[in-house]
Amino acid sequence: MKAAVFHTAHDIRVENVASPDEGDLGPDDVLLSPYWCGICGTDLHEYAMGPIVTPATPHPLNGSTLPQILGHEFSAEVVAVGRGVEHITAGQRVSVMPLLFDNTCYYCRRGLNHLCVSMACIGLSFTWGGIAELAIVPAANCSVLPDSVTDLQGALVEPAAVAAYGVDTAQVRPGDTVLITGAGPIGALASLYANSLGARVIVSEVNTTRAALVKGFDIGEVVDPSKIDVAAWVKDQTDGIGADAVIECSGNERALQTAIAAVRSSGHIAQTGLHTKAASILPMALSEHDITLAGTWCYPVTDFPRIISLIASGRYPVEKVVSAQIAMEDIVEKGFETLLSPTGDQVKVLVNAR
Repeated sequence: MKAAVFHTAHDIRVENVASPDEGDLGPDDVLLSPYWCGICGTDLHEYAMGPIVTPATPHPLNGSTLPQILGHEFSAEVVAVGRGVEHITAGQRVSVMPLLFDNTCYYCRRGLNHLCVSMACIGLSFTWGGIAELAIVPAANCSVLPDSVTDLQGALVEPAAVAAYGVDTAQVRPGDTVLITGAGPIGALASLYANSLGARVIVSEVNTTRAALVKGFDIGEVVDPSKIDVAAWVKDQTDGIGADAVIECSGNERALQTAIAAVRSSGHIAQTGLHTKAASILPMALSEHDITLAGTWCYPVTDFPRIISLIASGRYPVEKVVSAQIAMEDIVEKGFETLLSPTGDQVKVLVNAR
């Protein structure tokens, strides 16, 4: 079968690999035919600098090693199910929650499976991934999509859950003013989710393509941090108080500093964007203003059904973040290279796995 396979930095090949079939299914597995799969920031980091989380040596949870079939944000049709699977049947459509965990470590035993000490991930540290014509995954990781959720939307449940977790961690409530720094895929999704909660949304983004995408949502103000002092502007718009919450989605030092300066006293900041290097802040500002700064990692592994329900209701229109849909054969040039280019004109790229 055809699959997009990561070998090492700047080496992703669309190649023929051995196909799984029903005989390979364990009792609790499902055989899937993926529809759409998103290219994630983690995938981009692997392509640019990897291997990082893709395992060059056997992974402690499942023994997987490079090369790796990519894809951890995907929707699929169920082709066959293992003999022990009861909640899913062949022919149904699903969204795949890609996190894999041991269920025995300190965190798993406390329901914090997304913090498992030996966590693996479908499409990053597992035999199969979603940018392939077929894949085998645990049935427990699949949530059935209702008819009101499209295949395309189903591939966006995973990043939508990441964004929602950041907003929820910042304790956003109806009527709150929320600043979102960075309008990449997660920031754009966070703006849609915060809006669904009834918040006033302000997005800070310097990239004109990303800013234009979010402006098209028509859910709030979009400001350019290269042209104005965002923290001062937010305080001016809120009678000198500041934002009730800030969702920092850029992983940028200046944006984190802006978040601390823009949030009100006793406000909440969720650091959702991943920083790849150290960032300088003044901790005294947190103390003086009773500010909560919390990191977020992935999402609660049980959150997919809730996110799917929000999408089905129309309150979380995740499809609006998609800027391109490409064929698997174009994944390097129109996907990875375009997304990494300083002059790239895409925000969220989905790959057709068929």
